[in-house]
Amino acid sequence: MSRRYPPLNPLRVFAVVARLENLTAAAQELHVSQSAVSRQIAALESYLGVELLRRERHGVTLTRTGASYAKQVLPAFDEIASATEKVLRNASHGVLRVRTYTTFTAKWLIPRLPDFHARHPDVEVLVSNAVPDVDFDRDAVDLAIQFGDGHWPRVQLDLLFPDEIEPVCSPQYLKSLPRGTSKESLLGKRLLVSHYRRTDWEDWLAATGRSSLAESAERMSFSTSVLTWQAALDGLGMAIGQTAMLQAEFEKGTLIRPFNQPIRRLKAHYLVRPASQRFSRRVEVFRDWLLAEAKKTMA
Repeated sequence: MSRRYPPLNPLRVFAVVARLENLTAAAQELHVSQSAVSRQIAALESYLGVELLRRERHGVTLTRTGASYAKQVLPAFDEIASATEKVLRNASHGVLRVRTYTTFTAKWLIPRLPDFHARHPDVEVLVSNAVPDVDFDRDAVDLAIQFGDGHWPRVQLDLLFPDEIEPVCSPQYLKSLPRGTSKESLLGKRLLVSHYRRTDWEDWLAATGRSSLAESAERMSFSTSVLTWQAALDGLGMAIGQTAMLQAEFEKGTLIRPFNQPIRRLKAHYLVRPASQRFSRRVEVFRDWLLAEAKKTMA
């Protein structure tokens, strides 16, 4: 059996009048006219079929039924107000909670965060790392940076930059080739593989027509891309690099791109926000800053 609820706006007006026991004060708190308050009370009394207020010469008083009803209604509105305040307080807390994955955090976000803090010292950024896609109903975060095809339900998306990949190795590793040996021979040696990006080598080899050159290559796997690239830095072999994540290594010359033939995949890096999100200055300034930094990466 469905429960019966009175019209909620008249009920809210009654709760204010019952608390103040004054129509004029109630009208001022609700920012409406006194006659509007009277109409709402009359509508509630009509629905309930009882008199809730006694109109007297010097104001209004609650009837016995009205007082009994108010005794139960007022705590309910207090609970609603308390719950609403909690939600709004959590939404407006000074900490900006950002979720992403380890490689993006270590290789792209952290090197740029000092600039954000210099521009917005009042915004504290709390970064958490996880591989599964964010669920804003489940995960206590304001924003997420995700890698994928962009087909996620109930979110707003901003494209940061596409996934561009190509082989990378240390300069010393390339120089270790015997004189006169083609750099293509590197593809038959040890290839370094990241666990979460196991198809990168096959994608690049197929896209550049070099799959047959790597058929006999040894594969060495690592749990993350960061460890895979560290292995390349230390001369263990050649890895597939994500161009956007390795700008610092390319500029320093600690990693090089022997083929200089990047390919772009259909997936990309996105900034993800809840489909419905209360306006927050800290979210807006971080989003604007992040998009500006991503634009520099794509330049």
